[in-house]
Amino acid sequence: MRILCLGAGALGGYFGGRLVQAGADVAFLVRPARQARLAAEGLVIESPFGDARLPVRTLTTAGPGFDIVLLTCKAYDLDAAIEAIRPAMGPGTAVLPVLNGLSHIARLQREFGKGQVLGGLAKIQATLTPGGVVRQLSDWRWLTFGELDGSASERTRALAALAAPAEGMVVEAVPNIMARMWEKLVHLGTTALGTVLMRANTGEIARAPGGVALMHRVLERNAAIAAANGFPVRPGFVEEFRRIFADPAGGYAASMLRDLEAGGRIEADHILGFLLEAAKAAGVPHELHEAAYVHAKAFEQRRDAGRLPALQS
Repeated sequence: MRILCLGAGALGGYFGGRLVQAGADVAFLVRPARQARLAAEGLVIESPFGDARLPVRTLTTAGPGFDIVLLTCKAYDLDAAIEAIRPAMGPGTAVLPVLNGLSHIARLQREFGKGQVLGGLAKIQATLTPGGVVRQLSDWRWLTFGELDGSASERTRALAALAAPAEGMVVEAVPNIMARMWEKLVHLGTTALGTVLMRANTGEIARAPGGVALMHRVLERNAAIAAANGFPVRPGFVEEFRRIFADPAGGYAASMLRDLEAGGRIEADHILGFLLEAAKAAGVPHELHEAAYVHAKAFEQRRDAGRLPALQS
């Protein structure tokens, strides 16, 4: 099985690198500057599950011959990502997106056909440092995928078997990937809403008066949105995240907060905007969703105008 990984950043570099360690045939589609750094220094991973410096194969232009394309871009880069991988998408090629949110699925199906799109999600906290190092920030290391119609397929079984021996990652092929993607959106959307709106991590919010109650309220509303769309969360899921959001020592924050604090682009429309519209459609109270979305979009306006403190001279 030949795998093309779009990018060698936080997600692509981590999961692609671990697959390389397991002996998989992986090529990384990257920009020229990243290609030069990888050629000179290798793919460097710093992780609680073992550091690595790996020689990797890179491309700056995609071509045919791949079985799986692992799509790890930010949701706002989807248009460019589609064009980048299009030359690799042969009749037997499947694209496995691990983007945040859900709206990308329909778009990819329109571009490449329903049968060539898998569902997938990554549960990991990682970042690409300014020095080009893929740094894992916690023990989260899950890659989950499956056929969107719920069937078992040879390609998902083969990918799961290929990744099984990889250290530092837990891989699972599941028959209910859409339900699992909705679950991720429930907890990610809650974390993004809270940490972006409050500009603080979960522990800091929990230590603030009313912070735990606010996060629990958002979590329950997001779970209600998922149920209204036909995907109720599994027993125990809400309780697990209630504990996380109530932990005063917690340090969990959405990557959207890190991007915002760095003055970068954020997935406001794809997570906060999507959940706001879904809340309205489901009849779920949405004033907190609206506040977080307006907050994020106002940040974008200020960023685009060059008025962020970090961008001012």
